[in-house]
Amino acid sequence: MLITTPAGSREAVIAACRPVPEERRTVTVLFVDIVGSTRLVERLDPEDVRALQRAYFGTVASVLRRWRGVVEKYVGDAVMALFGTSGSDGLDAYRAVRAGLDIQAALERRRPAGIRLRVRVGVATGEVLLDLAGVHDGGHGAASGAVITTAARLQEHAPPGGVVVCPVTRTAVAGLVEQRPLATLTLAGKALPLDVWRVTGAAGSRPARHRVPLVGRRRELAGAADEVTRALRERRPRWISLVGPPGSGRSRLLHEVTRAVSHVDGVPVRRRVTACPPYPCGELAPLADLVRPRPDGSVADGPVADGPVADGPGSGVLAAFLAAPDDDTVAARAVVACREALLGLAADAPVVVAVDDLDRAAPALRRFLHQLHVAAGERGLPLAVVTTCGSGSADPLPTPARRIPVEPLGPLDTGRLLRHLLDRAGRPAALAARLVALVGGSPAVATAYASADPAGEPGGVPAAARRLVDARLDRLDGTHRAVLLAGAARSGPVVAASVEAMLGWPAGRAEPVLRALAAAGLLRQVTADGWAVDALVARVAAMRLSRAVRADFARRLRAAKDTAAGRVPAAGTDVPSRGAGEREVCPLGAGRSRRSGGGARPAPVPPDRPDGSDALCPVPGQPGRSDALCPVPGQPGRSGALRAVPARPGQPVRAGPATGGATGTVADAAEWSRWRNGPASAVTAWPGQRTDPSPAVPARQERRTGPPGRVGRNRRRTGSGGQALGLAA
Repeated sequence: MLITTPAGSREAVIAACRPVPEERRTVTVLFVDIVGSTRLVERLDPEDVRALQRAYFGTVASVLRRWRGVVEKYVGDAVMALFGTSGSDGLDAYRAVRAGLDIQAALERRRPAGIRLRVRVGVATGEVLLDLAGVHDGGHGAASGAVITTAARLQEHAPPGGVVVCPVTRTAVAGLVEQRPLATLTLAGKALPLDVWRVTGAAGSRPARHRVPLVGRRRELAGAADEVTRALRERRPRWISLVGPPGSGRSRLLHEVTRAVSHVDGVPVRRRVTACPPYPCGELAPLADLVRPRPDGSVADGPVADGPVADGPGSGVLAAFLAAPDDDTVAARAVVACREALLGLAADAPVVVAVDDLDRAAPALRRFLHQLHVAAGERGLPLAVVTTCGSGSADPLPTPARRIPVEPLGPLDTGRLLRHLLDRAGRPAALAARLVALVGGSPAVATAYASADPAGEPGGVPAAARRLVDARLDRLDGTHRAVLLAGAARSGPVVAASVEAMLGWPAGRAEPVLRALAAAGLLRQVTADGWAVDALVARVAAMRLSRAVRADFARRLRAAKDTAAGRVPAAGTDVPSRGAGEREVCPLGAGRSRRSGGGARPAPVPPDRPDGSDALCPVPGQPGRSDALCPVPGQPGRSGALRAVPARPGQPVRAGPATGGATGTVADAAEWSRWRNGPASAVTAWPGQRTDPSPAVPARQERRTGPPGRVGRNRRRTGSGGQALGLAA
């Protein structure tokens, strides 16, 4: 049974991991429960029940750990797990579904205590408020949101031995798993019926379909096609790597490169194409597509063979591998036979080996491709290897090799692509002008925005686009992500001093972080000291901020402005104290309820105004000026610095607005009272100070406290001089 132990205090965990204590995140929730557990335990001895539970919980927990799930809680015989709590790769829903399938298979193989356990699995995707310290500690209640209840209800309606998913999860894993629709369900507490699907297994490899013209990639296409043609003509194998982030169109470019080189010196080129799926079942499973013969002999998309590759001395080993490509033992025995089969094809005609998403491949497949490239070079065969991988891939390439970067599209090409996609979706092409800034040159984001109206999505961001941005944000460490979140909370340019104030950092700490984010393409410099967050990244990052964190940001920013202006910060706006080594003793928002937030989004933290005023605290009757405390009426350019106000003997010194002199005058007091209480007041001292003789009580104050001398509930009785006589009964 998995038992988690908190690593330390909540504050220590937050300070060690990230300055922001909680986030609103899109996660996938998995709920698994035993079918008929009540009848099962009634006929077993308590010791047998304990042994069965240990085996069951241990099996489930090991599968969840393998798929990077976090066990949030145990509820009786049920287990609830979260996917996407940290380090999201954009495939959180897929990992949750695969974990559900593996749990079913593992329990069928193991059969704890000799008993066949049948379980139901429900998987739902949605937004939660996540306590980051609770997730790292493994405590219960780390996530709050309606999606948790939805996953539990889906589990209740799932068939025994089945995995049922919600519509959001179904869209996220489309093309990656096999699904079939079930009857529409009416879940308890849900106003509308819910469409559900049952997942039956992982999907096999399928050729990608590209229906939109290639836009803005002429230079990259020409460069890659030229490298392939030279390698085949000169019989000197080359490795061409198309490098770009997910969604950049690198897979489409690979497809066009293999089609562009169809003949070399009049000789047809044989194309061998495969793709590495996320988390493949077998390390060498994609290799089967490179050597599997196609009965139609076509040279279109997908793996192609003009003859039976499996013919030869190792045909028996190859046949066994093609029959069970997920079996790593069988695949390891077929490595040599596969390499010789491909080299034999290259001896007869030029061959292009294309591998999509090589950064997902297991090390065994990478070694195979390297050995194939080296062996072809030693034999002088016309062979070229073309791969795609992410920008952060550090896998060394064999020589000769060339990396071709796949950069974001420019504004003109982005607009052209959007018009194509919008026209195909039957939507107005005029929307392209509004979407260019949000797309940011990413073909995948353009497809997401053009395929459906994002108005119904949270924050107006399509789910596919949000998954891409979430993965980019989670690749940052806690410091860089906190700076980006603070910048996204503001509606204007991001300034280092403001970020440091919002996060409680010392001066000079934010500037290098901002420059690193700009180098990563998440920020761009707009002024000498101001930065702008990418439009889509800013939307997604702002969606992660809870109301409590936004309030902390705004309060800290006000405190910093007050301090800079020489004013005493208002109560509750102090920044955290620091200990040795500038370590945060009280991180941002520490100690708040983990279930704060939710509901409608508050307004973003306003930007600094050119005149230095605070947009959060406007001053009535003074356009362009504001103050977090109280302005001094009748003194333009001054705004409420505090000074000590003399008190009567035995009373504490009070604080009041500063004036030109050491003490306030009667005229100043009267003007202050008129602004504070209305024109009927005639006090001769600062508000809160006892006066002689007693002033007239204004109408507004009388409505609040009652007429003079009145005794009532929670009223203070006063004497003729204004002294408080105590609380009324």
